[in-house]
Amino acid sequence: MALSLTELQSLYELPFFELIERSHQVHRNHWGRGEVQLCTLLSIKTGGCSEDCSYCTQSARYKTELDVEPLMTCEEILPRARQAKEHGAKRFCMGTAWRGVKSGDAKFNEVLKTVREVSKLGMEVCVTLGLLGEQEARELKEAGVSAYNHNIDTSPEYYPQIISTRTFEDRLKTIRALQQAEISVCSGGIIGMGESITDRLRMIEVLCNLDPVPESVPINALVPMPGTPLEHQPPVDIFEFVRLIATTRIAMPRARVRLSAGRNKLSREGQALCFFAGANSIHCGEKLLTADNPQMQEDMELLSQLGLLQEQEACSHQKDA
Repeated sequence: MALSLTELQSLYELPFFELIERSHQVHRNHWGRGEVQLCTLLSIKTGGCSEDCSYCTQSARYKTELDVEPLMTCEEILPRARQAKEHGAKRFCMGTAWRGVKSGDAKFNEVLKTVREVSKLGMEVCVTLGLLGEQEARELKEAGVSAYNHNIDTSPEYYPQIISTRTFEDRLKTIRALQQAEISVCSGGIIGMGESITDRLRMIEVLCNLDPVPESVPINALVPMPGTPLEHQPPVDIFEFVRLIATTRIAMPRARVRLSAGRNKLSREGQALCFFAGANSIHCGEKLLTADNPQMQEDMELLSQLGLLQEQEACSHQKDA
């Protein structure tokens, strides 16, 4: 549903338990059983990025301890994809540290080859390759990409404080190209970068007014990385985090709301509140690109204790919605 900033603010400011009870009911109405989609994210080209995203260790502009690694080959990636499937992942995501892709480029052709092979394993294939146009989106679709991650990061107003090398409109253009190619859009943002509550809700306003709305919405809590401009940011308050999860669930009832970066800093109780409030997807595995993530066994134990199941058919609810 398309909600205004004023409507989102009214939701967000509800008494805490009233808000999460409401979001939980919305979640049950649209998703039924307590299932959580498991996604695995692999950095297939690490570091050396020309962009200046203030939160990212992969930017070549900052002095971090990250080792720059070249684009992985298809032969190197396939065993990791098979392992992810064996561990229950229904979606395999591949990320690259570069500004964007161009049709005909050798690196892009290598990614297309990898997508074709990974898609044969029976998992959803998601990639995040930066900016792209309609031609590149069509080629990804033909190769077997089912989803593309392209976060808007924050509000349009706060965005220039975080990134100067690409505009907010650049991100929206990429999302429109993906929608034109009928690739599911995975788009969310990061909180804890110094933005206001209003900025967070403006981000949700932009997302819920897209047509169609994103298929999945990752909510990341900033992981302050040494050497980046945001390395000294304080952690996000857990109740603010849960409030945003709940508001996102109400605003986009048919989207998967995904707990992404920063989840390893949340307590088990905090994660449980997020699931109750409407989160139904997590990135699993020990790494999220360059950030630490909970171990797979920890995740399985937590889901079991909460009575939540691994989602067996990755797109079943979306198809029924």
